[in-house]
Amino acid sequence: MRIDTFLEQSPIFAVNRAARRFDSLTASLLAHDGLSFLEGMILAALFFEAPQQVKPSLLAETLGTTRGNISHCVSSLESKGLIQRSIDQLDARAYQLSLKPTGKRTAMRVIGTFDRLQAQCEQLGGKSSLNEMLKTLHKLEALYER
Repeated sequence: MRIDTFLEQSPIFAVNRAARRFDSLTASLLAHDGLSFLEGMILAALFFEAPQQVKPSLLAETLGTTRGNISHCVSSLESKGLIQRSIDQLDARAYQLSLKPTGKRTAMRVIGTFDRLQAQCEQLGGKSSLNEMLKTLHKLEALYER
């Protein structure tokens, strides 16, 4: 198509296309646990923060998504028996999240999957190239955040 030349030179299109392919890849890798990418990231975040509990609003900020997306994932993870909610001791209107024992085991599998993906990326592109690419992506993200 005539647009091919433009698409080949467009960093926005390349990032978007890569993101869709990574979503598809992670969906297939996490399918055996019935998890989406965001659900996997939430489990990993809760695992690394343990024994501290985490508020959903902090997860949304950290993972760069909306509280609505987090809320949907929390409900899903809770129905799967992987996480639990508890009322925040300082603010009864809010709640905190923590992993259940099954959630800890699942989080460890998810983290292993993410580690293997990271290793593949590093092997393919080299650590220094990936670090430079990440710096550029962070700059672009900050530019368009304004």
